[in-house]
Amino acid sequence: MNKKLLIRTLSIGGIFLATYLGAENLRSIENPTAETQASVAPKIKRTEAHSITKSIEGKEFLEDFFNIEKKEILKGVPHISQLPELQRGCEVTSLTMLLQYEGIEADKMTLAEQIHKIPFRDANYVRSNPYDGFVGDIYTFSKSGYGVYHGPVAKLAENYMPGKIKDITGQSIDSVFELIDTGSPVWVIINSTFAPLPESEFTVWETNTGNVKITYKEHSVLIVGYDEESIYINDPLASDGYKAVPRTPFENAWIQMGSQAIGIEK
Repeated sequence: MNKKLLIRTLSIGGIFLATYLGAENLRSIENPTAETQASVAPKIKRTEAHSITKSIEGKEFLEDFFNIEKKEILKGVPHISQLPELQRGCEVTSLTMLLQYEGIEADKMTLAEQIHKIPFRDANYVRSNPYDGFVGDIYTFSKSGYGVYHGPVAKLAENYMPGKIKDITGQSIDSVFELIDTGSPVWVIINSTFAPLPESEFTVWETNTGNVKITYKEHSVLIVGYDEESIYINDPLASDGYKAVPRTPFENAWIQMGSQAIGIEK
């Protein structure tokens, strides 16, 4: 039997069993000798029996059984493509989707101009750090560039929603889901495969502000929902939004990229 079907069957069976036992207790209270000897009749008060039945019928009790597969998907999150204007603009495009969902008149090209930028290499030919700003050219692959991590993106978002930006970088995936539950999509750094990459795909840059591990498959998307099996995303490289990707590989890839995530405080 399918695992989920088995769990649901056992859960429903548990409800019927609990209901049956509750009813038996009620009958024993009314007439203990009808079902059992008075000497062994259960010592349950009427108010206690009523409490048992009420707990079975209560919302919280039922949720424990029926919410085995929690699903939360936010409706109406706009999908925006980074192409053709921003070949490396996944981070600011995903941020644009987040801000627009919150009713902010944000534009990807404006955000591309406003994101703090740093050269791909400095005057001493040392590479720059994506934790400090957008590295290189955001517009075209014909010029050197990389991308930007959570810090500069959160700072840019603060200009549009002061005091409302919640940077949960470094926290668990549950913190991401909690933001979704409150009604906020979540900006994240991931890779373009949505699954963990082998070490061969990474390299370490020595920068003026410390070493940083990077992959040229770095990507950014907006999470718009989740369930037991999938994460739902608006991918700025996709033709439309609400794309479902396998949950476990996505979570592991997100952790591999530093568990970077930004949402809106509700």
